[in-house]
Amino acid sequence: MNNLFSFDKKLGTIIGTDEAGRGPAAGGVFASCVYFPEIDSNLKKSLERLNDSKKLTKSAREDLYEIIINNSVNSTVCIEVEEIEKINILNSSLKAMKIACENVIKQANLTDFLTIIDGNRLIKNYTYPQKFIIKGDGKSASIAAASILAKVTRDRYMDKLSQEFPMYGWEHNAGYLTKEHLDAIDKYGLCKYHRPSFLKKHFEKQLTLF
Repeated sequence: MNNLFSFDKKLGTIIGTDEAGRGPAAGGVFASCVYFPEIDSNLKKSLERLNDSKKLTKSAREDLYEIIINNSVNSTVCIEVEEIEKINILNSSLKAMKIACENVIKQANLTDFLTIIDGNRLIKNYTYPQKFIIKGDGKSASIAAASILAKVTRDRYMDKLSQEFPMYGWEHNAGYLTKEHLDAIDKYGLCKYHRPSFLKKHFEKQLTLF
């Protein structure tokens, strides 16, 4: 955790952004941005488990989520399936990051800062200084925090969608193409929250079986 905050400190005033939900075949893609205006020993102690959201348990993510929300300027944005199908998943992820970052910049009234982005892509049509950080969710405190906000928010969203369409098991698979999810698609077909473009290969494979 100390290394994560030290990484950010070396870069000066920064905001960090990350996404959740690029890979699943159902549901929207989420991106969060986090800015810590004050970093003291108490905050560091409360965030001692801070890490890449994928390396944390669900309960750890939930605990850290509340701490991050209460100690940062933050924004989380969802781009829904309809737009993902129109502009593709990469552009949707970057658009969500752009909006989330611009929300934080406005809320925090930032002027001299750097935006750091998890991954290997810069945000398109973004007018502020930015830098991508490969595997940034394991290097930067602000990106790690953003990854937690995005992941927790999306998981809660998929839990809600699963109540409307319980047959797909989204509360377990979050929309990823697990065997459970694929079997349900074959049995029940697609619903309005599926991303048809993500399922072309599956349906092409099914057709070759006949």
